[in-house]
Amino acid sequence: VQLQASGGGTVQAGGSLRLSCAASGGTFRRYAMGWFRQAPGQSREFVATVDSSGRSTYYSNSVKGRFTISREMNTMYLQMTSLEPEDTAVYYCAARSTDDLAYREYNYRSWGQGTQVTVSS
Repeated sequence: VQLQASGGGTVQAGGSLRLSCAASGGTFRRYAMGWFRQAPGQSREFVATVDSSGRSTYYSNSVKGRFTISREMNTMYLQMTSLEPEDTAVYYCAARSTDDLAYREYNYRSWGQGTQVTVSS
C-alpha cells in the first residue's frame, strides 16, 4: 500500500483544514486506517482511526469533538475544525493489515510521507 497525504497548510487559530490521504496498491479498503501527528521536538502521537466501513472511529482526547475522520473509495480524510496552535505538527496517515481499530504506531504497517499543519495564534 502506498499512501500520499496532502491538504496541510497554515491557518489561524479557530480555522479549519481538511487533510486527505490517497491510497494505492494493496487491499487497504479492507483494513483500518489512521492519522498520527508529530510536533517539533516531540514523539509521534495518535490522532484518529477508522475501520474499513467508515462506521467505527476512535479519537484521541485532544482532538475529540473537533476533528472528524472518514474514508471513501481510495481516500481517507481528516476534517479539522477549531484548530489551536497546539495542533501544529506534521500529520501522517497510516494503514493497518487488519480491520481492528488501534492507536499505537507499531500496529500500522504502511505510512505516508506527512503533511505540515501550522496553526498561528
